[in-house]
Amino acid sequence: SVPRCYLNKQLATVRVLKGEPAELSCTVSKDNVTGTWFKDGLKLTSMDGVVFEKKGLVHKLIINKAEDIHAGKYRFEGGDVKTEASIFVEDPPQVDKVLLKNLTSVPTVAKAGEGVKLRIPFEGRGPIRAAWLKDRMELGDDTRIRVDKTDTCTTLSISSCDRRDCGDYKVRLKNDSGVLEINLQLVVIDKPQPPAGPIKIVESSANNITIQWKPPKDDGGKPVQRYLVERQQVGRNDWETLGEAPRSCTSFTTSKVEEEMSYYFRVRAMNAEGVSDALESGEVKAAGKGTPGAPDPPEIISASRDTITISWKTPCKTGTSQIMGYIVQKRKKGTVTWLPVTNGPVKDKKLKVTSLKKGVQYEFRVAAVNAAGTGQPSDPSEPAFARDPTKSPGQVQDLKVSSSDSTSVTLTWNKPEDGNDVKGYEVEMRPCNSLSWTKCFTLPAESTSCRVQGLPAREKLFLRVRALGDGGPGEASELEACAGAAAAVVSPRFLIDDTVKSFLVIKAGDPIRVKIPFEGSPEPVVTWLKDGLPLPGRAAVSTEEGSSQLLLRAAELSDSGTYTVELGDGLGKRETFSFQVQITDIPRPPGAIRLEENVPNTVTVTWEPSASEQWERNLYYTVLKRESQKGLWHVLGDLIYNNKFTFTRVVPGRDYYFRVVAKNDLGASDPSETVQPWRIWKKKAEFRVKAQKYRGVNQKQPPRFLVPLKSHIVVTGSECHMSCAVGGHPPPKITWYKDSRDLSRDPNYFCTNDFGVCSLVVLGVTKQDEGEYMVEASNEVGRAFSKAFLAIRGNS
Repeated sequence: SVPRCYLNKQLATVRVLKGEPAELSCTVSKDNVTGTWFKDGLKLTSMDGVVFEKKGLVHKLIINKAEDIHAGKYRFEGGDVKTEASIFVEDPPQVDKVLLKNLTSVPTVAKAGEGVKLRIPFEGRGPIRAAWLKDRMELGDDTRIRVDKTDTCTTLSISSCDRRDCGDYKVRLKNDSGVLEINLQLVVIDKPQPPAGPIKIVESSANNITIQWKPPKDDGGKPVQRYLVERQQVGRNDWETLGEAPRSCTSFTTSKVEEEMSYYFRVRAMNAEGVSDALESGEVKAAGKGTPGAPDPPEIISASRDTITISWKTPCKTGTSQIMGYIVQKRKKGTVTWLPVTNGPVKDKKLKVTSLKKGVQYEFRVAAVNAAGTGQPSDPSEPAFARDPTKSPGQVQDLKVSSSDSTSVTLTWNKPEDGNDVKGYEVEMRPCNSLSWTKCFTLPAESTSCRVQGLPAREKLFLRVRALGDGGPGEASELEACAGAAAAVVSPRFLIDDTVKSFLVIKAGDPIRVKIPFEGSPEPVVTWLKDGLPLPGRAAVSTEEGSSQLLLRAAELSDSGTYTVELGDGLGKRETFSFQVQITDIPRPPGAIRLEENVPNTVTVTWEPSASEQWERNLYYTVLKRESQKGLWHVLGDLIYNNKFTFTRVVPGRDYYFRVVAKNDLGASDPSETVQPWRIWKKKAEFRVKAQKYRGVNQKQPPRFLVPLKSHIVVTGSECHMSCAVGGHPPPKITWYKDSRDLSRDPNYFCTNDFGVCSLVVLGVTKQDEGEYMVEASNEVGRAFSKAFLAIRGNS
């Protein structure tokens, strides 16, 4: 009998990315087997991109470049054997690498009130689900934000952005083949918030008044430049400008005061985007000569349903004469009007205020009086209710330790049996070797648990909790606790991922904010260096559990360099991480231009270098010309890295003007231009008779694009240069279109055609220039078209 043929190796299922090679192979036991391949049940004789190969006992099906058509179930049959497997062609979402780099390397910057549109074109097998996330929450449509998606792109539009839109955004593209996530950053700049209050009166005398405030909590994304201080006299409507204070100073002294006169003050913060709303003070009175100072705030002694008893102390400054009494005033909490309590000064330093409304909360203040007059009033007292005293709440129930670790203990408890009058809880602790209690927390009435942190490991201590009410604190519940075992020692190391960049390019004036994650136990010592030296005084470093952040609010050119973060464990072991920062800015203009005719019928343009060459590595120049004082500028040369350019196509007898612009990745400088026209005098033409040329065979060819248009993504305010190469005979006529509109007569676009190399230049692009561009080439034989899309991004 003839031995049977059998399989040594079966086919195995393959998953391959679209565009990548794929291979199926099996091995049989006999060399003389002639195999047959099937796909989805149909016999394969030939297929585009598929090669059948047999080497000895091995039979292979090779796909050079996998496409969707190649996906399916394949079967090999030969002799007595049969084996099958599948090929799955994966096509996950993809985004153009240049676009991806532009979007992720530099934050998108927008001004408050402006619209922002972030457009992400993508490719991949449909359907593709696109989601936009901010702070891990998916964004949906509302009155300001709109998320749009087509089969090829997704767009996030914010109609009128504000500071709350700042932050990290993520675009998640997902289909059956995979997920692509893109991290973006949006920075919104605005005028600052008002300075933080309240305005404090540092000094008030007969000669001057000094006020003080705090910087705004939000500077609008741009550093505060200065503060504007104004004053209004009580009883008048107009405000008077007193002056300005630099951003480093948050106090102001004015000597424009009159004795015994009262004023209001207000302060505004200013940055590059505008002026904030005003922070206003209360009424400030310029003291008379020899009047007393302000006493301390009054203290609440007791209260009933219609009376409150207060007391106060003599002010530190009594003036030049003996204090004769005190003026006492009251107001309801939340109001601004102070009302007198008595008809005249009170001689005692204690007063029972009567005729109050039950259940209303009141504040009190006092001012001392002497022979020179009434002094400054005190700050308000603590608010107090006019109501009968209530008893204190009972003892909290079931106090216990629910959990603990090396440095903390978590407590839980239940409300007192009669917990209706509980207004909050107070948590205190003391060591075993001490009798004094230290307050840890004051919690709202809803909280019945807390975590006490920062405790020494394995050391016993006492904790107690008491309920708080209108009648005072209740009786405390107490227990003994101990923090858990010391945590395991973990050597310090950095947790570097894709969010931490090793090279940053920052525009001058923008903030530098770098956050470096790490781990280590015990907490490592973090040190920041720049070029091996301590950071400049402007730098702020904040280190929290697991990360350290460097912040420079307004980058300067001198901030370029190598920054290093060191982690030390206190035992001599150190870990370091370094990254490069390059500070750049829009270039400064080139210097004076010189023109020379070194070769007949040419002009050599030379210019003094831009001052930005000293600090900008990627600086280059663009040379433009026009042929009349009011004509359009046309680009002669771009990406010029020296200070010289020769223009060869000079027409004698025609006037030329030249301009040079310095450029980098952020945009273009102001131009440097020639003032006087350049002209080569036209020589008298010679008369010649030309013999008629021989006309050969018909060589007419329809237009065709040798190099098609390519899509571009540029920054607002920069220059866009679109080009293509066209062939054909006779030479085709070139016409440019934007969104089907002919650009031939539009002065905002400059078109050139140099021997079939066609260019369209847009100087200083705006959002209106975004759209689809098309170039048409036509001659008497035919027409051809090429299209591309221009996308615009905001300045970074």
